[in-house]
Amino acid sequence: MALADYIVSKPILRTERLTLRQLLPSDVPALKEWMSDKSMYAYWGKPAGKTDKNPELLFEKAKKNTKSFHWGIALNESDKVIGEAWIYLIENNRMAKVALRIAPAYQNQGMATEVMKAIIDFCFTHTELQRIWADVDVRNIGSWKVLEKCGFTREGMIRQGKMVNTWCDYYIYGLLKTDIKC
Repeated sequence: MALADYIVSKPILRTERLTLRQLLPSDVPALKEWMSDKSMYAYWGKPAGKTDKNPELLFEKAKKNTKSFHWGIALNESDKVIGEAWIYLIENNRMAKVALRIAPAYQNQGMATEVMKAIIDFCFTHTELQRIWADVDVRNIGSWKVLEKCGFTREGMIRQGKMVNTWCDYYIYGLLKTDIKC
């Protein structure tokens, strides 16, 4: 399949413990539990925005058809949304940026690694993407360890660059389809 095949209908990705799926209005109570938590934004590149503080706003505008992906990360056992994942900034159907965040109560349990592996598999098995990349604040040790565990290469460091809306030192990580060893 190609990215164009997912413009209207986004896939559901499943792992051992988690499901990456479209966010629903019924997820608002779960999102409110963690989205406004200030610790979620320490290395995110920006403070909590309007929709982070009021997740019901996510559902007020009609969804646009796009090649980008935005999933809620839900626990298989309860379907409770505990995080979000994105594939976006897609360039020429060849490369895209990946990002994810997990609620503090579910961090340090291997869930981010589980999600990232599912995203990598999806990108390189079900789309024409050849490269995925991420940027991560150098102080966000947990996030760059997840990337390295999943096979990403640290390609460099931007010193005092602008990461979203924050000026900080950050690493650039990349993963090529050809880096994956089956």
